[in-house]
Amino acid sequence: MLLEVNNINTYYGDSHVLQDMSLNVDEGECVALLGRNGMGKSTTLKSIIGLVKPRSGSVVYKGEDVTGFPPYKMAGIGVGYVPEERRIFPTLSVMDNLAMGIRRRKADRENPNAWTVERIFAHFPPLKMRSNSKGAHLSGGEQQMLAIGRALMGNPSLLMVDEPTEGLAPLLVKEVRDMLEEIRKAGVTVLLVEHNLKVAMSLAKRIYIMGKASLAFTGTVEELDARPDIREKYLEI
Repeated sequence: MLLEVNNINTYYGDSHVLQDMSLNVDEGECVALLGRNGMGKSTTLKSIIGLVKPRSGSVVYKGEDVTGFPPYKMAGIGVGYVPEERRIFPTLSVMDNLAMGIRRRKADRENPNAWTVERIFAHFPPLKMRSNSKGAHLSGGEQQMLAIGRALMGNPSLLMVDEPTEGLAPLLVKEVRDMLEEIRKAGVTVLLVEHNLKVAMSLAKRIYIMGKASLAFTGTVEELDARPDIREKYLEI
């Protein structure tokens, strides 16, 4: 098992945001974490990456207890994170933004499977065309590509992506969905938080659905497809 989250409890002040939250992700798969807004999906990713520290429970990555590791340390052991806000550097060029993602600030030239600028551009051609443009001048779709590309420059084994299609036009939604599929096929394990059920079910093999602060459903895409009651109760508006 690549990632195991075991009964974590996370708080914001006195607010108990995650209650005994558990999930696991096996190497090479895409797992989707779904639910309505405010259920704790983003907090789950932040608890894994170390932006917030669970008060109890554990996060285990490649067999090592990494609970509460700071984000830079998680990046150093191979966990990439693309936040919902993207957080690209608006005054830096595409090239400089990508360079900021290199783990330990040194490109891994000896690894034949390493993510390089050239490989990023091959997967995301629009970024190559805008390589000298500042982040603030990119479209929403280009900014999402750049955020994902920057995370890949750290050569992660696990890529966590929070709401990658949020606010994008339908054509760009398809582009981002196809990008994530290519990334998974390239050997990167993906943990995806996504509001678009169609996108999530086309990418993931297994689904976790959150109710308020805890899990409401765990199963395969096929099992969720056979449960319209679950979709209606926890996903549909």
